[in-house]
Amino acid sequence: MTSAEDFKKCPICGSDKLIYDPERGEIVCAKCGYVVAQNIVDSGPEWRAFDADQRARRGRVGAPVTYTIHDKGLSTMIDWRNKDIHGHDISSTTRAQMYRLRKWQRRIRVSDAAERNLAFALSELDRMASQLQLPRNIKEMAAVLYRKAVMEHLIRGRSIEGVTAACLYAACRMAKIPRTLDEIEEVARVDKKEIGRSYRFIARELNLKLPPTNPIDYVSRFADQLGLSEKTKRRAIELLKEAIKKGLTSGRGPMGVAAAALYIASVLEGEKRTQREVAEVAHVTEVTVRNRYKELVDRLGIKLNI
Repeated sequence: MTSAEDFKKCPICGSDKLIYDPERGEIVCAKCGYVVAQNIVDSGPEWRAFDADQRARRGRVGAPVTYTIHDKGLSTMIDWRNKDIHGHDISSTTRAQMYRLRKWQRRIRVSDAAERNLAFALSELDRMASQLQLPRNIKEMAAVLYRKAVMEHLIRGRSIEGVTAACLYAACRMAKIPRTLDEIEEVARVDKKEIGRSYRFIARELNLKLPPTNPIDYVSRFADQLGLSEKTKRRAIELLKEAIKKGLTSGRGPMGVAAAALYIASVLEGEKRTQREVAEVAHVTEVTVRNRYKELVDRLGIKLNI
């Protein structure tokens, strides 16, 4: 079936400025007026909607498929209200039948051990991601990683909470929204050592090629927590780019380097924050911030008036 997306350029003049007319089912070239295609079948709904509320009422589809629910959101749920389609109360006989149907629906929805595992793990994943205020795409990536681990039988002998936290940590790194192991540990029900062990195991078995975390990825979040301006953020990023070019970040913890760069930038831009404030936000010690700060100042030739 031909659709509007199948046509990219006008065959007469070669222009890519094509106009789709849904009323006539035609595609017309805006430059020369040539009718590129006609009698195109409209694959959209047969109804029209004039506002979002009307569109929601007339839509006949459910929510999109999601990996964050064990059945991908494809199963149905029987409403708990004992009302019919018109909002009237249902009879006592029908009410008893609906009660039995709801009970069997819950049992069937999670039928075997693998589904029970997924249901528990994905609810844990959703809880941790919500507490860390992570976006939906991170949840989806972490859920996909966990499903792969289940398919490869990597969960056996390991705690579900540990593997779930490790998948969330890996997803954050893949999306370049890194979270430290300390931050993951705060919301997880296992310790940092268990999360790190599970992460290394999963990364090896699933062949995840994750590059070392870039300190620049931490700048925006740390700066927001410190209440620093965009100008200071940009200055810190410039300092880090120069430090990376000179190899000053290799072998150093990315959080410590990012914290030191933010401290220097805050002083240079007149928004000074103390080393203790910066260290608390970055989850590193003041000594680490001080050491990284001295290295950057000495090697980059920065003059500070503190």
